[in-house]
Amino acid sequence: MAVDYSFKVRFGDTDAVAIVFFPNFYRWMDEATHEFFTELGHPTSELLSIEKISTPLLDSKCEFKTPLFFEDEVIVKTEVAEIHNKVFKLSHTFYRGETLVAEGYTLRAWTSFKGQPKAFEIPDYIRKKLIAHQKE
Repeated sequence: MAVDYSFKVRFGDTDAVAIVFFPNFYRWMDEATHEFFTELGHPTSELLSIEKISTPLLDSKCEFKTPLFFEDEVIVKTEVAEIHNKVFKLSHTFYRGETLVAEGYTLRAWTSFKGQPKAFEIPDYIRKKLIAHQKE
């Protein structure tokens, strides 16, 4: 089951010809990840401040299908693509209406920041929630 993150393209997101500058897609995938964890009931701000847990980025990719422009309404659908012991991959699919705009992923590690950062096993209560949002 996908979690939707929607927004409107701002002028500052675009280049000189009003096409979205590509690094913004990576920023939006990161924002969609934060929305995803909020939807799971575990906002990333609380994970970090209370549990000293974060999910640093290990890898990311985005394939662009068609451009976005100033004031386009966008929906990013985020689902779990893979779950491993300490690492998980989220897929992010961008739409303008029914039009597929871009597809990407972010690979992240479940990491403790108590002392030196160290990846550790994703807890069962989080794993169950990730599985519930796994891509079919």
